Amino acid sequence: MYLVLGILSIYLFVVIFFYLFQKSFLYLPNEENYLTSEVINIENKIVNVRTADHLYLESYLYINQNNTRTILFLHGNSGTLQSRIYKLNRFKELGLNYLAVTWRGFSGNKGEPSEGGLTQDGIGGLDYLNTLGVSDENIVIYGESLGTGVAVNLALLRNVGGLILESPYTSIGNVGKIKFPFLPVNLILKDKFNSLSKIGEVKCPILVMHGFEDTIVPFYMGKEIFEKIQSQKSSFFTSDNHMMNFSPEMMKSINSLLQSLKDKNNF
Repeated sequence: MYLVLGILSIYLFVVIFFYLFQKSFLYLPNEENYLTSEVINIENKIVNVRTADHLYLESYLYINQNNTRTILFLHGNSGTLQSRIYKLNRFKELGLNYLAVTWRGFSGNKGEPSEGGLTQDGIGGLDYLNTLGVSDENIVIYGESLGTGVAVNLALLRNVGGLILESPYTSIGNVGKIKFPFLPVNLILKDKFNSLSKIGEVKCPILVMHGFEDTIVPFYMGKEIFEKIQSQKSSFFTSDNHMMNFSPEMMKSINSLLQSLKDKNNF
């Protein structure tokens, strides 16, 4: 009996510990998963995006005066924009504008990350682009890893032109159950990011990109997301790991989505 009570006490302690400190496992502002020595090939502006709850988020802005097509880039759960420079360079090579937003609690920004908070950050990015004369219909939201959940939330709230999901998960709870199978993850999780239950309601065209060898977000999750989509959809599935390479083939897939929007909406 005492042994059973001891084991239960230890398990309860572990559950409470994970409940109290769960954000330390989900949001990793000081950890860099994307390592690159590439430098930015065209100077962008550093701007402050204001959120509805009065936070200011350091963000990278690049505007091509000859184009209205714009990417709102939402990064993953770790690191800074500096480690995503190679992605921003590829956007420029496609002739796109971009606004790359950093999250609250990341890159020296004030605030504490949460699903609701990050969604507000993304809305702040859309609103900032609106002030520059870029309408929602001319914006494609690009979500990377954790950012895919925010991107799906935004696509339900706003009439954006398109959605690109790089290494998307079905829900944070499902990822958590893989990492911590001994925990009642869905019971204690605060930020659920349940994209699978929402993606079927998104109306804009969607491109899903995922690597077969992804060891962080399993490939089958990206495939489940793709299969649940009810709007116009396309996919780029390759042998990459979680940190996908921006190969010429991948860029063709992105450009194909943009071209379909141009043909449909004068994007």
